[in-house]
Amino acid sequence: MSAANHPSLTALQIESYQLTDPFFGTPYIDRDEWRDTPIPHRHVHGGFADTDTRFSFYFPPAEHWKGRMFHPIEGGHAGHEDFFGGYAGQISGTFAMIQRMGGYMIESNSGHIGDDIDPKGGEDPTLYGHRASIESARFSRFIAEQVYGKPVSRGYVWGGSGGGRRSPLCLEYGAGVYDGAVPYMGGGNIDKHGTRSRVRSDQPIGFGSMFNVQRLLGDKLASVIDAMQPGGGDPYASLTAHQREELANLYRLGYPRGDEFMISQPMGQMWLWTSIADMLQKEDADYFKAFWTKPGYVGHDNPEHVANDLINVTGTISRIVTAREFRDSPDFAGPEFANAKPFVILLASLMGHLDLPIGIEVKGIPQGYRLGSGVKVLNGGAAGRQLYTLNHGGDFFFCEGHGEANLKRFMDVKVGDQVQIDNRAFLAFCYYYRHHISDDSLYDFLRVDGKPMYPQHGVPLQSPLMGVPYSGQYEGKLMWVHHTHDASLWPPQGLFYKQAVEQAQGPEQAAKKFCLRWTQNAEHIPPAMTPQQPGRNANTWLVNYHEIIEQCLWDMIDWVENGVEPLATAFTFADGKVTLPDSAAQRGGIQPVVKVDANGASRAELKTGGTVALKVHAEIPAGTGAIISVEWDFDGLGSYPEKHQPEDKPELVEMSTSHRYDQPGVYFVTARVTSHRGGDLNATNRRIENVASARVVVS
Repeated sequence: MSAANHPSLTALQIESYQLTDPFFGTPYIDRDEWRDTPIPHRHVHGGFADTDTRFSFYFPPAEHWKGRMFHPIEGGHAGHEDFFGGYAGQISGTFAMIQRMGGYMIESNSGHIGDDIDPKGGEDPTLYGHRASIESARFSRFIAEQVYGKPVSRGYVWGGSGGGRRSPLCLEYGAGVYDGAVPYMGGGNIDKHGTRSRVRSDQPIGFGSMFNVQRLLGDKLASVIDAMQPGGGDPYASLTAHQREELANLYRLGYPRGDEFMISQPMGQMWLWTSIADMLQKEDADYFKAFWTKPGYVGHDNPEHVANDLINVTGTISRIVTAREFRDSPDFAGPEFANAKPFVILLASLMGHLDLPIGIEVKGIPQGYRLGSGVKVLNGGAAGRQLYTLNHGGDFFFCEGHGEANLKRFMDVKVGDQVQIDNRAFLAFCYYYRHHISDDSLYDFLRVDGKPMYPQHGVPLQSPLMGVPYSGQYEGKLMWVHHTHDASLWPPQGLFYKQAVEQAQGPEQAAKKFCLRWTQNAEHIPPAMTPQQPGRNANTWLVNYHEIIEQCLWDMIDWVENGVEPLATAFTFADGKVTLPDSAAQRGGIQPVVKVDANGASRAELKTGGTVALKVHAEIPAGTGAIISVEWDFDGLGSYPEKHQPEDKPELVEMSTSHRYDQPGVYFVTARVTSHRGGDLNATNRRIENVASARVVVS
C-alpha cells in the first residue's frame, strides 16, 4: 500500500477523553498521517498540554489487528517517543514484530524530553517511571477504538535495560491498561506499592569496580580474558595482590564470568556514569572528599594505586567535532577510534542530531586515565558546562552529560576556549563499591560479623528518570528475562523481581503470576552491535536475543489469553554467579543446551597440518519445538561455513565433524544450534539460538 492510495483517515475526536491522572493537561494530536515505512501504518503523534509528555501511536491496517496493544519501553533514561518507530526499531524490527503478533504499537517519551526533566513534574520519579507511560497507553486505547471500530482486548508492555526497569512499574500501576509484561535486563530495589521514592540500585556501584579492574590491569586484562574462555587457565596468574583483590571483588559483585572482554569495552556503563556523575557528587559530596583526605580510603591510604592515572589540568580546545564528522571524516578512521565510534554515533543517532558537536581536541594532556574524566568548559559561550568523557582517542575527548549538557554537548563552544580535565571524581568512583554496600547478601564479603570493613556512605539514589522501586504487586502476568553474559545489568539483578513478587504476593501467587527465564550467552546488546574480540567474532560467543524476546512475548500472549503456563529456567546462585543445569530437562526455559568437545575435551593441542575431531551435543526442553539447524565455525570469523538441517524435527542432536589446521594459532571452534517452536526449517522469526565452543591450539 503506497502513500498515494492510502485509505481515507477518518477524523479522530479527543474531546470526550477522560484523564485518569490529573497531572496531565488535555491530550492533543499534532500529526495524523499514513506512512509506508517501516511498514504501512497510520501514524498519530501528540502529547498532553502543559507537560513534556509526548507519544506516538502506530496503527497497522485493520486486517492485521487482533485486538492487542503493545507498548515497548525505551532503555536508558528514555526521553524519546519515536525510538522504536525510528532508527532503533528498524534495526530490531520491533514494529514488524508487533504486527505479526496482531497488535498496534504505542510509544511514550516517559514524561520527559531527552535526558532532562519536565519543569512541571520536577524530580517526581512516579511520572517518569510509569505515570506518563500509562496515561499515554490509556489514551492510545481510546484512539484505537476509533481507528478499528472496536475496543482493545489485551495490553502488553515490555522493554530492556531502562525499559526493563520501568515496564514492570507499568504493570504494577496500570491495572486495566496492561495484562502482561515482559521486562528483560532490568533491576533495582524493592519497596511497598505506592512508594514515591527514587530507586536505590547496586548496579552503578558495580560499574565502578569494573572500571577499576580495567584501569588497574591494563595490558594484563588480555590474559584474564584468555583464561576465562573455553579451555583456559588461571585468571589470577599474572596479577599483583591488589589486582587480584579487585578482580575477585568484581566477580563477587556479580560480574558475569566468561564476559571479561567487555571489561575492556565500556559502553552503556560509561554512559550511566556521565549521566549521574553530577548527581552523585552533589548528593554524596562527603565521599568524594573523604576518598582523598581520610583514613580508610584508597586515595588517602594507598595513593600509589591511583597516582599514575591522576589527571587535573587545564587545556585549550584546538578542534570541535560533530557526530557526522566523527562518523565520516578520514581523520577518525584509525584504530584508536574503532572502539569509541559505534557507541558514540549510536547515541547521537538516537537523538536525531548528527550535527551535534560531541567531541573536542585538546593537545598536551598527560596520559593518565582519561575515560570518565570530567571536562568542564571554563570560558566562552558555554562557560560552566560540565561534561564527562564517554570515550576518547588520540587527543580527542567525546563527551556526554546530564540535563542541558546532554542536549547541548559542545554547542556554543569555540576553538581557543579553555577546559579543565579532571578525573579525581572518577578515580574515587572506581572504589565506590567498598563504601556503599547494601543489605543484600551479595555484599557479605565486605562485612565481618555483620559490620562493614570500610567507612560507609548511603547507597546512592538513581536518577528520578529511572522511576520508583519495584513492589511486586500487580494484576496480570509477568515474565522476567535476564541474560547470563550481560556486562551492564549483571546476573544478580535478575533475582530482585522474583524476590519482590514472593514478598508482596506470597510463593503460591508468585508461581501463578511470575516466570523467570535466563538467556544463556546473551549480552546487553546483540552480537552485531558488540565490539569484536581480536580473532573472534561476537557471534561465536554471544547469541541474538531479539528472537528469544519475541518468542517470550508470544508465550506471554498464550499465558494471558489461553492459560498456557510458560516454562521457567532452573538455576542456582552463589558467589555472585548464576549457574544453569547442564541438561535441557533440568534447565527448562526455551534455549537449546549445547556442549562442544575437541578431541574429547574443552581444549585440543595440534601441530600444523593436524586434524581435530569435533563433537556437539545439543538438546532442547520438551515442548519447545525442534532443533532446526546446527552450524560450525572453525576459525572464529563467525561465517559458520558448515551447516546442517535435521529433517526429523529432533529434540536432541549429537553430531561429529573434523577440521584440519594448516596455520599456527589459537582457534575457538563454535557450534551454533538453533531451535524453532514449530520446527520450521525455513523460519525467519523466533529462531532460538545458543552457542558453545572449544579451544584448539595449533603450534
